[in-house]
Amino acid sequence: MPYPEIMIRPMREDLTRLGVEELKTPEAVDETLQNSKGTVMVIVNSICGCAAGKARPGVALALQHEARPERVVTVFAGADIEATEKARSYFTGYPPSSPSIGLLKDGKLVYMMERRQIEGRDAYQIAEELKRAFDQHCPTATFATN
Repeated sequence: MPYPEIMIRPMREDLTRLGVEELKTPEAVDETLQNSKGTVMVIVNSICGCAAGKARPGVALALQHEARPERVVTVFAGADIEATEKARSYFTGYPPSSPSIGLLKDGKLVYMMERRQIEGRDAYQIAEELKRAFDQHCPTATFATN
């Protein structure tokens, strides 16, 4: 059963306030990930504490970096259940975890940060790890933050 929207709205807004696009249906996930050229970061958002205190703040810091994905999208585990399952299907070779962050280039997974890599780090460490992935896979600054 999905979490009530009133409960998770502030957690969604932590990312949408940054300009991150929400994908709420499996069709929207497929449309985005199959048809996007360049890099797309997919954030599996969550209600848990490590998403609130580590993952979302780490993403916010990382998106201030010069090199960043051309598109950044999110699904919410426990709310957008089918969309989350569809997004995870693109994370080939990785078990489902939330929060998690995948970076796809031309539809292929090139980087993955799983929950186990988020739990033991703070937001600054997560941001640094994401910036390293951006430097490797996202050569230009094209994602506009608000």
